[in-house]
Amino acid sequence: MIRCFYSDHFVLPLPDGHRFPMAKYRLLRERVAAFAPHALTEAPRATDAELLLAHDAGYIARMSEGGLSREEIRLIGFPWSPEMAERARRSTGATIAALEHAITTGGCGINLAGGTHHAFRDHGEGFCCYNDAAVAARVALARHEGIERTLIVDLDVHQGNGTAAILAGDARCFTFSMHGAKNYPVRKEASDLDLELPDGTGDAEYLALLSEHLPEVIARFRPDALIYLAGADPFVGDRLGRLALSKAALAARDRFVLETARDCGLPIALAMAGGYAHEVADIVDIHFATVQTAFEVFT
Repeated sequence: MIRCFYSDHFVLPLPDGHRFPMAKYRLLRERVAAFAPHALTEAPRATDAELLLAHDAGYIARMSEGGLSREEIRLIGFPWSPEMAERARRSTGATIAALEHAITTGGCGINLAGGTHHAFRDHGEGFCCYNDAAVAARVALARHEGIERTLIVDLDVHQGNGTAAILAGDARCFTFSMHGAKNYPVRKEASDLDLELPDGTGDAEYLALLSEHLPEVIARFRPDALIYLAGADPFVGDRLGRLALSKAALAARDRFVLETARDCGLPIALAMAGGYAHEVADIVDIHFATVQTAFEVFT
């Protein structure tokens, strides 16, 4: 059985007009509740011990206690609040739980949020507080004897700079990122494999690159588990994306990653990552299609 972990009931008190589409998380959970209510589970809190596997103790303390500097808050893009600190822990805990569920069942777990790949070891950036994928990968490596190598497949339109930096030099983790070459962040880090795409990249080119490189990475690295960041922001209608993928191509992308994981016997955890379309309904449609595809592939 697939489990879907949610943390959207911890609402962030954001200023009016804030550009991050927080409503997408609630709307996505409501769609999943109508589709598979038995699969929904409240996300657990990531513990300090878990966060410390990828983050600095001082940063965790500042995040938890409201001690972030003005510059740290500016880099994250959210004002600090107790709700923000709790939401960050729960969103990270959801990816940990999703991967744990996938490993113990040999299937798939889903975080209905997450994909906070711009968070570094000692600071957050770009709406990301803790790096859920890096934390979850390290937790799985520490917790399960049979998990010796984890693969992070990051298909958000923005490079996972924080993930790459945290896991640099860790031979147990492979970071694979397909992203816009000219998009945020301006200063990219070095993933184990970066595929940088020109503005306007469309369906055929994107899917061809993915189908070429993902099986090759799996064959070479031989991972024991996979974390997939299924960003909605390569969509042609995304305000921040600069690529040109259709909804059909994004669904094909998801199916390819999920079927590849299943056929290779890899437990897989999904995180929704970014999405900034002009219409929130488009973001929710893309994320919900990801969830539906996971159910089709793994049930």
